[in-house]
Order: sequence, then structure tokens, then C-alpha cells
Amino acid sequence: MKRGLFITFEGPEGAGKTTVIRAVAEHLRQQGYDVVRTREPGGTPIGDHIRAILLAPDNDTMHPETELLLFSAARAQHVRERILPALDRGAIVLCDRFADSTLAYQGYGRGLALDALYTITEFATGGLTPDLTILLDIDPAEGLARRRAAHAQGAEWNRIDNDEIALHQRVREGYLHLAAAHPERWVVIDASAPIEDVVAHVLAAIEARVQQQNA
Repeated sequence: MKRGLFITFEGPEGAGKTTVIRAVAEHLRQQGYDVVRTREPGGTPIGDHIRAILLAPDNDTMHPETELLLFSAARAQHVRERILPALDRGAIVLCDRFADSTLAYQGYGRGLALDALYTITEFATGGLTPDLTILLDIDPAEGLARRRAAHAQGAEWNRIDNDEIALHQRVREGYLHLAAAHPERWVVIDASAPIEDVVAHVLAAIEARVQQQNA
């Protein structure tokens, strides 16, 4: 059986990853693909417990090193319990954030040493790398405004949303740097465009990668 396709979605807060992934998954299932939707932190019962600790607004004294190790612990469980079994059976895995989030947030955002992050991430993931990474790019101020509007309608507002705008700007710059350094894996899409256009661009990128894999 051919290995599945591992597709990750990255971007600043409020980029619309959840909405886009939901639409993409529905379209791919209609095309007959076995699709697994998952997210980080979380994706497993253990990961969801860690997520609650990481994102609780009251945990505002959390050190960057603690944050890094908690994200990595959740990721280690996620890879082995959820992602790898799905890929082994040939599924397309759509993951809302993965290891690049650690580089963007704890590295470029919080200033932890990138060399250390690469080493810890390699250990946590067992060397698993996405086949395709979609960067939904948006200005952090616009993204956070979206988040506030959603929060006013009852959506979650978490500890990372509370961070200063300068951190979110560094995170975006980090993402763009990562995408520029690995253009063979990353596709950058303007997330401020109408949602229908964003979904269409994402589906086109996935279809191109599926064709490449099947060639």
C-alpha cells in the first residue's frame, strides 16, 4: 500500500486554518479520499490534556522552555498514535499546525535557540516531515481582529492570543523565512482573500502534490 500524504497548515492567529481545513477535507472526501483531520496541540486524549494546560489564559507565567517541551510532548504522542497509523494506511492527513509552529513561535517569536528546537523536534517527531505545508499568511493585526470578533461570538480566546502584537509579528516573519528557505515544501496563500478563493488555492496545491506523488 502506498504511504499517505501528510499536509500541514500553518499561519498566524486568525488566519482561518480551521475553516479552510474543514472545507478542504469535505471536498477531498467527496473525491473518494480517506481523509484524517487533526490539530496541534492535541489530536489525542493525552495531547488534548496538554493543550488545556498550554492554552489556558491563567497560565501566563509559563516559561518559553516549558511551553516548548509541552508542545513537543503532545507532538510525540500525536505522531505515533494518530498521524503515522493514518499515513501507513494511505490516508491524507490534514494537520492544523505541526513542528513548524514550534520554530515560528518558540524560535522566531520567543527567541529560543533554533538549533535546540530542531534537535528536540527531530526527537519528538521521529524525523517525520510534512509532504506539503500550506502557509495561510495574514497580517497579525488583521488576524487578531478576526480572533476578537470570533471570541465575541463565543469562540476560544487563549493564552497565546494574549501575547503582545510584536510577538505575533515576529512569528509571521519567521513563517515567511521558513517558507522562503524550503519552497519545495511550502505554498504561501494570502489568507485575507475571500474564503472561497483561499480554499480553491489550497485545493490546487494539494492536487498538484497528489499528482506529483502518483507520477
